[in-house]
Amino acid sequence: MNGLFKPYQEPKTGKKAKLESVLDFACGSGSLLLNVRKRMGPHGIGKIYGQESNITTYNLARMNMLLHGVKDSEFEIFHGDSLMNDWEMLRETNPAKKPHFDAVVANPPFSYRWEPTEAIGEDVRFKNHGVAPKSAADFAFLLHGFHYLKDEGVMAIILPHGVLFRGGAEERIRTKLLTDGHIDTVIGLPANLFYSTGIPVCILVLKKCKKPDDVLFINASEHFRKGKRQNHLRDEDIDKIVETYQFRKEEERYSKTSPDGAD
Repeated sequence: MNGLFKPYQEPKTGKKAKLESVLDFACGSGSLLLNVRKRMGPHGIGKIYGQESNITTYNLARMNMLLHGVKDSEFEIFHGDSLMNDWEMLRETNPAKKPHFDAVVANPPFSYRWEPTEAIGEDVRFKNHGVAPKSAADFAFLLHGFHYLKDEGVMAIILPHGVLFRGGAEERIRTKLLTDGHIDTVIGLPANLFYSTGIPVCILVLKKCKKPDDVLFINASEHFRKGKRQNHLRDEDIDKIVETYQFRKEEERYSKTSPDGAD
């Protein structure tokens, strides 16, 4: 995900020199935020924002920041529930003060069961797209982060493959995002990449004001190094994904663009 923050996907514009703010609303121990900071350089991010619901992991994230040389003025980690949006900073109603972020990254818990209330349906984050089902909060997490993305920003979120084809409420949300032109790229990754699950996952890249009027599909599921307990993406696998994404390359059996988002 670290190579995906490039404005409007035009290679001639070059790499974006600085991100004023980056949000990970399910930051865990903070490793994803730290990886983005590493790629951008110590002066490439103005401020890091994270949220984590588990108190132990929240404390670990704060400690991790300090151990990696991030000054306490350069990050803010909040302990709370992102789906219920209990971070007061994010509930700011004054449009002039409402926070928006240059980049939003996340690897939220897959197919998390949640209990949306009636009020959730009118929540500003969800009312234009719909509410994710109780059985899987994947799109609830996505819409939460997307709501706080700047118009010129980039969001990259890791989700289970099911979000690409499940029906019902998820299909309606997915269709709305496609119709509005917000899904920029879909990257299919190999199975068994994570300790917590062996299922195949994907990265969805979203933008509010994206320039291409198509969706880029990258099938990177067969490009990896097989391990005894876990598969791994090699440097060359990551470089191929990033280059294909940046230049919107089409390659047989690997990548293609679709004008309507149909796979």
